[in-house]
Amino acid sequence: MKVTQIEEMSKSRVRVYIDEEFAFVLYKGELRSFHIREGEEIDLENYQEILTQLLPKRAKLRAMNLLKSREYTVKQLQDKLRTGGYPEEVIEEALEYVAGFHYTDDLRYAVGFIQEQAERRSRRRIEQDLLGRGIDRDTLEKAWSQWEEQGGEQNEQEMIRALLAKKGFDPNEADLKERQRMYGFLMRKGFSAEQVRRAVLEERGRFFAG
Repeated sequence: MKVTQIEEMSKSRVRVYIDEEFAFVLYKGELRSFHIREGEEIDLENYQEILTQLLPKRAKLRAMNLLKSREYTVKQLQDKLRTGGYPEEVIEEALEYVAGFHYTDDLRYAVGFIQEQAERRSRRRIEQDLLGRGIDRDTLEKAWSQWEEQGGEQNEQEMIRALLAKKGFDPNEADLKERQRMYGFLMRKGFSAEQVRRAVLEERGRFFAG
């Protein structure tokens, strides 16, 4: 295996390419420790030590440090480690390590996110955000069920009322153009067409009642 390129990332770190492919990120001092030089063969024992000892230890520590400040989904943590230049097999080992201590739990993350957002965001918008963070559909459904079993409840009509009141929208006075504008606004917030229609087009007389 030949070191075909050593690319500087910062004053202290470099990307190492082996046989024309990116291999890993090292500190410059480690290049000397492992006798890695551009254009030369890398010693097999050194290569294995880097992949099986040095980088896994570093990736686990990185993952643990990230989780100290906030909770991450598995995908978010995976993406963070990829950004750090860790090889896939090292990332998987680090993820398994933190999961073994229950430091990552996508169901727990999803339930917590729903609890935090349910009073001010539509279910659809919450689900879009969680899907984008790597939560799968099955876990998403379990999270809603668990949240509801814990007493969670969401009233999207009340949320829509609050949003429209904040916008100064009066369905009794609004013309067609204004209703259409509010309709689009609420749809972009992730509310269903039925919920929006009820609030903007059908509940004129009752909207500000009570």
